[in-house]
Amino acid sequence: MGAADIVPGVSGGTVALVLGIYDQLIANVRVGAHGLRQLLTGDVSGFLATLRKIEWVWMLSLLGGILLAVAALSSVLERLLEEQPTRMSALFFGLVAGSVYVASRMLDRIDVVGLGIGLVMAVGFFLVLGLRSGTKAEDGTAEAVTKSPLIFFAVGSIAICAMILPGISGSFLLVMMGMYTEVLGAVNDRDIVSLLAFGAGAVAGLALFSTLLGWMLDRYHAWVLAAMIGLMVGSLRVLWPWPGGTNTTTLSAPGGDVAVPILLGVVGIIVVVAIDVVGRRFVTVDPVEHHHPA
Repeated sequence: MGAADIVPGVSGGTVALVLGIYDQLIANVRVGAHGLRQLLTGDVSGFLATLRKIEWVWMLSLLGGILLAVAALSSVLERLLEEQPTRMSALFFGLVAGSVYVASRMLDRIDVVGLGIGLVMAVGFFLVLGLRSGTKAEDGTAEAVTKSPLIFFAVGSIAICAMILPGISGSFLLVMMGMYTEVLGAVNDRDIVSLLAFGAGAVAGLALFSTLLGWMLDRYHAWVLAAMIGLMVGSLRVLWPWPGGTNTTTLSAPGGDVAVPILLGVVGIIVVVAIDVVGRRFVTVDPVEHHHPA
């Protein structure tokens, strides 16, 4: 998940969905959100009881893996994306395309409503991604804080959704909102007020959105999954290798370096499908226990 979040257009949520841990992740985050509400309302005993329901070993292992991947792979992936944008984009395109296939197999049924939801999400997200031609902040843009803490709070609450929604990249969301350099500026300048506002917004957004998403997964699992598949299909716009890889959402016909990117794309699909086959054959996933607020 950490390696996926580094790449524009790829989400850690996609990895969680393919590996079959998405429901478990949302269930644990949802329990944590309920505990946070208890703490804010002064119910300390209820908060402590709720904390014991969280699968801490599993969650901390997952978080540790994410942080380790970010630390170990960020510089490598950044260099490869800069030096071989077309080939790397093709590989990631194949990985996400394979993920779409695997996720579609998780659907218990495909009805007209689910098909419509998936189609609307795919087309809508595809068009939204095209609102900006570049996925990165423009060169020469100053990394400076010019927005109020309230703006940082709002942006944090929106950007955190990229953590749990397949197909959405957090860094690209910041670019689309015009806040990428603002957040970098706050980090570089050690602007504690702005960073705390961003963090508070992230916590609030995660608590509210995970609760809503968990509720929807409980009641409309197939439709929610169809929407997530649609998001992944729409996100393929950013990963289309030509003309500039993940650096642009502009699309063009294959040209120049074609054979190797196509081969890498096929490899990406095979890798994801192979992981799914191995997981289904050798790994048993226990049913997720959803903890509903009292």
